[in-house]
Amino acid sequence: VAEFYFKCGAHPTSDSDTSVVLNLITPNRQHVPCITCTDTGDPVLVFPCADCHVICLDCFRLYCMTRLNDRQFIHDPQLGYTLPCVAGCPDSAIKELHHFRILGNHQYDRYQRYGAEEYVLCMRGVLCPSPGCGAGLLPDAGVRRIECLQQDGVGCGFVFCRECKEEYHEGQCCVLRVRERAPEQQAYVVDPQAAQLARWEEASRQTIEQTTKPCPKCHVPVEKHGGCMHMKCPRSSCLFQWCWLCGMEWNRDCMGDHWFG
Repeated sequence: VAEFYFKCGAHPTSDSDTSVVLNLITPNRQHVPCITCTDTGDPVLVFPCADCHVICLDCFRLYCMTRLNDRQFIHDPQLGYTLPCVAGCPDSAIKELHHFRILGNHQYDRYQRYGAEEYVLCMRGVLCPSPGCGAGLLPDAGVRRIECLQQDGVGCGFVFCRECKEEYHEGQCCVLRVRERAPEQQAYVVDPQAAQLARWEEASRQTIEQTTKPCPKCHVPVEKHGGCMHMKCPRSSCLFQWCWLCGMEWNRDCMGDHWFG
């Protein structure tokens, strides 16, 4: 079976193509409504959750921007800086991070910077507090005097106190600067009824039920596109000929009574 995917536009396409496959973005041929705006636009992104919730690309971009502005992306040790399904489904984190390229170059650069900062903090590092710098530093544990070394175009030379993030000083800190973090709750609200309707796999199942019938012999779903009631199973190992209307093996009675319905 052939599979077709969208690819990341930031990578060139050539004979030696190494473009990243954006496997979560797909044409919305089933007209599944977006989980947030309920529009049935095309293409859409299908989250890797159990319900395969669908979101249009405009709403996905808004979802990413909302979480990015609040610094509510998740730092996963294996995946990196990512997001789960907009409905908060478990085990639904986006694995291929190039999907966030949809934010555009400027916001994607911002996303990468925030991700790097979160990684530094998770490694018990610190960020240079000097305005316009913010370089990530990984000093030894217990070291109070930290210098933001200038090397390879990074760093500003500022020397600061690890505890209060002010210019380095001896003695007790006067003010402790606490890095503000966004609340952990999800700021992007999803209507439960919309979440029920925006399920890709459920829509696929309903489409199959409405437009196909199982072959009476091998039970493979067979779709009918107009024409007469004479059906032939497309499965090469079966090829059973049967009647779409009565479900019996094709015979002269079917031809005489309801060949064309």
